[in-house]
Amino acid sequence: MAKYVVLANFTDKGIKDVKETVQRAEAFKKMASKVGASVLDMYWTLGSHDVVAICEAPDDESVTALSLSVTSRGNVRSETLRAFSFDEMKKILDQIV
Repeated sequence: MAKYVVLANFTDKGIKDVKETVQRAEAFKKMASKVGASVLDMYWTLGSHDVVAICEAPDDESVTALSLSVTSRGNVRSETLRAFSFDEMKKILDQIV
């Protein structure tokens, strides 16, 4: 399965109800499961992003559905990055012409 890094920032609504962030994280994990994805790890961070999640999904469409599901609730805005492992990157580099 493909791996993704999800960067999230609280919206005004999300920061107002920040005490619910752990419960929202649990809901995010359940949403992931419903689209065939999984949340491998999740971190609340300092700096330019409030939350970083490492996810695994069968394809880009599944992780896009997850992203739209979570952001439609209005608590976070997110950016999703496709992540390539060392071995995946080696295969990609082998294809350079």
